[in-house]
Amino acid sequence: MDMFTLAGKTAVITGGASGIGRATAARFALAGARVVLADRTDASDYAREIGGSYVETDVSDEHAVEELLARAAASGPVDILINSAGVTSEAALPDIEIAEFDRMLATNARSVLLTMKHAVNYMTNGGAIVNVSSLAAFVGLPTYACYAASKAAVIALTKVAALEYGPLGIRVNCICPTSVDTPMLRAQPGGELEAALARTAAPLGRICSAEDVAALLHFLSADDCPLISGQALSIDGGATAGFSLAILDRLAAGIDAADA
Repeated sequence: MDMFTLAGKTAVITGGASGIGRATAARFALAGARVVLADRTDASDYAREIGGSYVETDVSDEHAVEELLARAAASGPVDILINSAGVTSEAALPDIEIAEFDRMLATNARSVLLTMKHAVNYMTNGGAIVNVSSLAAFVGLPTYACYAASKAAVIALTKVAALEYGPLGIRVNCICPTSVDTPMLRAQPGGELEAALARTAAPLGRICSAEDVAALLHFLSADDCPLISGQALSIDGGATAGFSLAILDRLAAGIDAADA
């Protein structure tokens, strides 16, 4: 028996041009899925490389999302939907521009609503939807209010969709990664500090890779997990278990230095 096979399945992956989406597309293709990459950035060459297809898509636009799913389902039902498209920004609460807050919600949360709203029309054989939220939805971090709010909305949308779509045989979950080593993180003004914080906070002592996250998305998308639905699963190296030894050691060192 082929465990965790995706053979014969059609998987739509938003944000498929880079980061988590790109790593997930590669893993799903290796597992046998027909992968449809959606992104505003051209991923047509990469899609051909892994035997999939690319649809230029602004996931915050309802018409574009409808067209994406219709094209993905042109040769059969959609079996898997991965919502990994996302953007981030940093600003202290008094400095937040409302337009930027709206952009976060549009790309990170509205897109999830739109894809789940329209995907159900094409998931006629049931299937799996997995949304990418963030650990920021659970654990506050200064200057990340817009991002955290948008990712908290993803968790709420996931839970409601799991209730509504369960009778249709569709499992809906979301994952909540800590900082992930992606081009988006490296491009952030505070990306280096965020990565260092993630490594220090995690008892396992390292930051997530995009491939780590893709593995969890694969696990939740396969038919081998038929009763996992409505969940928000953290992938954080143990950071939310409590204070890591690295944090405690640094605190102790700071206390010793202050007493010296």
